[in-house]
Amino acid sequence: MLAALPTAPGAALLDLGTHDGCFTTRVAQRVGTSRVMGVELLPHHAAAARSRGIDVREGDLNHSIPFPSDSYDLVNANQVIEHVQRTDRMLAEIRRVLRPGGLACISTNNLASLHNLASLALGWQPMPAHVSDDVIVGNPANPEKGQGHEDAGRTHLRLFTARALTELCEYHGLRAVSMRTVGFYPFPPWAAKLVNRVDPLHGAFLVGVFERPGSS
Repeated sequence: MLAALPTAPGAALLDLGTHDGCFTTRVAQRVGTSRVMGVELLPHHAAAARSRGIDVREGDLNHSIPFPSDSYDLVNANQVIEHVQRTDRMLAEIRRVLRPGGLACISTNNLASLHNLASLALGWQPMPAHVSDDVIVGNPANPEKGQGHEDAGRTHLRLFTARALTELCEYHGLRAVSMRTVGFYPFPPWAAKLVNRVDPLHGAFLVGVFERPGSS
């Protein structure tokens, strides 16, 4: 995801789903900016991010993003959209807070990944397709089988293929700039990069970059 982000010193960056702020700081370093805001659902994660010097608002992305329109050059959402029920609202809000010409980088699980397809072929639940708020079930190969979710809001509610994510973003006025898959289970990262080049459709995760049209 970091590789997909542009270098834009001084850009206004909004990170959605800030968690404890660790990855947010890496995003800011990659972009080359100190103008960083965040939105986080859970108060204890928001507090941890603030301890890293990030200005974080507590908020639910099923509702409005608590910032004015045309405020940000770059919006980052890493492994967030799959947790949101009102994805139309989230994407419409991303477009609203972006400045014309601004970019949104969205990463999420790939429903069409090879390991998800293999799970279905075996009659198992794909690992990222959660059916319970209490317990992870349905796939005997899942190392988290039988465990509870780490914290509130971690349940996956919506899963995307590359085509679905692209088409939904475009419906909400976010033009696709690039789309790639990364990771390829069960290969280690160095091997997964090679496999992704051969089979770009069935990688583990989607990383899409989308633009709000118009001159900045």
